[in-house]
Amino acid sequence: MYKVKVNDQLQFEVNKTDDHFMVNGSEVKLDVQALTHPKTSSVIYQNKSYNVELVELDTIEKTARVKVNGTLHTVQVEDQFDLLLKQLGMDATAGTKIREIKAPMPGLVLKIMVAEGTEVKKGDNLLVLEAMKMENILKSTTDGVVKKIHVAQGDKIEKNTVLLQFQ
Repeated sequence: MYKVKVNDQLQFEVNKTDDHFMVNGSEVKLDVQALTHPKTSSVIYQNKSYNVELVELDTIEKTARVKVNGTLHTVQVEDQFDLLLKQLGMDATAGTKIREIKAPMPGLVLKIMVAEGTEVKKGDNLLVLEAMKMENILKSTTDGVVKKIHVAQGDKIEKNTVLLQFQ
């Protein structure tokens, strides 16, 4: 059993057996054919054809961005294990929120690219750390707001030094 949320608006309960799908308790008949590109399919539902393309897949967050006939949709899927963890108060994503960035190696802080109060997205550049004559750009591992910067340009730091904290 899966709980599927589309565009944070529509919610469905989906069960799949070998030969059919059940959506919200009703059987749904789909004819799905893979197309030439591995991330595209043609789906026939109630005598209408839909071109479906997987644009992006995030297996950690269990989300996908899917184009259906050219319209982009965000789909989030929870399986029975995710639902059980939620019931037990151990939501899998709750414990993964990053609160601080630590130095992965000793080095010299060359440049700080954010300021306190800056909103950052996962993958944004935070600072440049020189280690063994190489410049390493440290990137944000999460979305958040920079709460406190614990280092300054020119600081020599050790491995696991807290560089900055998120709110």
